[in-house]
Amino acid sequence: MNTIKSISLSLFSALVLAGCGAQKLPNYKSVTAITAPENITKKKALTEDQLKYWNQYDLIKDTVPGMSVNRAYAELLKNRKSQKVIVGIVDSGVDIEHEDLKSVLWTNPKEIPGNGIDDDKNGYVDDIHGWNFLGDITKEHLEYERIIKDKSLVDEATYLEAKKIYDKKISDAQAEKNYLATLIDQTVKADANIQKQLGKEVYTLEEVKTIDSKDTLVQKSKMIMERLFSYGMPIADLKTEIQKELDAKDELLNKNDLDTDYRKVLGDNPNDITNTNYGNNNVIGPDKNEALHGTHVAGIVAQARNNNIGGNGIANNVEILTARAVPDGDEYDKDIALAIRYAVDNGAKVINGSFGKSFSPHKNWVFDAIKYAAEKDVLIVHAAGNDAKNIDFYDNFPNDSEDKKTEISDNLITVGALNFEYGKNIVARFSNIGKINVDVFAPGVKIYATTPENTYKFLQGTSMAAPNVAGVAALIRSYYPKLTASQVKHILMDSGVVISKDVVVGGNPQDIRPFNELSKTGRIVNAYNAILMANQMAKK
Repeated sequence: MNTIKSISLSLFSALVLAGCGAQKLPNYKSVTAITAPENITKKKALTEDQLKYWNQYDLIKDTVPGMSVNRAYAELLKNRKSQKVIVGIVDSGVDIEHEDLKSVLWTNPKEIPGNGIDDDKNGYVDDIHGWNFLGDITKEHLEYERIIKDKSLVDEATYLEAKKIYDKKISDAQAEKNYLATLIDQTVKADANIQKQLGKEVYTLEEVKTIDSKDTLVQKSKMIMERLFSYGMPIADLKTEIQKELDAKDELLNKNDLDTDYRKVLGDNPNDITNTNYGNNNVIGPDKNEALHGTHVAGIVAQARNNNIGGNGIANNVEILTARAVPDGDEYDKDIALAIRYAVDNGAKVINGSFGKSFSPHKNWVFDAIKYAAEKDVLIVHAAGNDAKNIDFYDNFPNDSEDKKTEISDNLITVGALNFEYGKNIVARFSNIGKINVDVFAPGVKIYATTPENTYKFLQGTSMAAPNVAGVAALIRSYYPKLTASQVKHILMDSGVVISKDVVVGGNPQDIRPFNELSKTGRIVNAYNAILMANQMAKK
């Protein structure tokens, strides 16, 4: 395999795109773009504290495949002025009372808080920090379950496909329940054994590896915990997630709730896009804990930098606009379409969408919303999904192509997830892939950010990779406001670091493929390179 040659700025400057007026911009003449070396030796395992910031580290300096965010700030953006950028978070809700997010909230300048009047006449009363399209709903059916209940939503072929998945889900539930029950039992016992060996309740993978015992039970516990740590979550959180999955299987087997109408409390028809008078202004939602996902996503983009609490957001001059539209279950196409339009109409220049599903009865509503965002010069960043599938062949909605080949617009970028280990295991075991339908990869394992009630956690998923990219997009739009959404999309794609390695796909050590076959670009997003390219493009 040939060593990758440095990408010169002359190549960057060869890209000529119109639409940017004259600006007083840095020359960066002595600066070269970051490239991936053929071989790099990892200095040592990252500590728990270092893992909190790995997504912002530099591949060359820190030997982890971060996005070189810290380096971009230190070497390219120091003492430079920027413009405020609004980032829309379409998600499960955001804890807007969080200590590390309160300073970065979008506030509607056209609304008078608490007067019960739609001051800006946009159809949403007192939408001070965004809008809650779910009202008091937290749980919802999966889309194929809704199709089973009402086959009129789709054609016969789609209905039969949904029924096939549902029937298999029921038939597999007992075996999965047995597996999860065994797993939670093993996890609890192994955790107790390791705690006893180390004399502490909370411990790291590195500490587990130091245990030296010939006791068979301890050795087994050590092996189990090392495997569980590979999922990139704290053991306590992992136990909670396993138990939630177990409870869900148990509920599925003991109570078929297809007839439950969760939407009834909202009082709208999800199959009527013209009915928009529903929801409320409580963007946290009825239960703050249910806003964990959205709060974490918002934190990745915008939690305050360098304030000695929590982690560091990617962007340093943004406001977070919340559109609550993603329940525990599958989101409705109507809510997503209206949430995108709401964010666009209220000034968002970047929208993050860390959600997805396999069926989309009203996908045209979402397509229209994406096109509307394109018309208004708004970039949408979407998570590729966590099923370890190739979405060139499997459906993953929303997307920007009706046939998985031709894009309906040029303002949506789809992001796969990276692990923090540079080498054959750089791709997160869960990440979807796709040479056509995944654009780039970004950090998505063990990402540290805000969670409800002034807490912080490591979470993982393409749901975390997307806001990392949304943060870099906001950074570009903040320092180079005249660049268009389409230009920013292509900067993110074209300036990324090429990875010329064979990697493990889907966590299967037998499935080894070239990294460049897993996405359209074969690149990982890099903020440093993106700023360099944006600077050159803006000069045009």
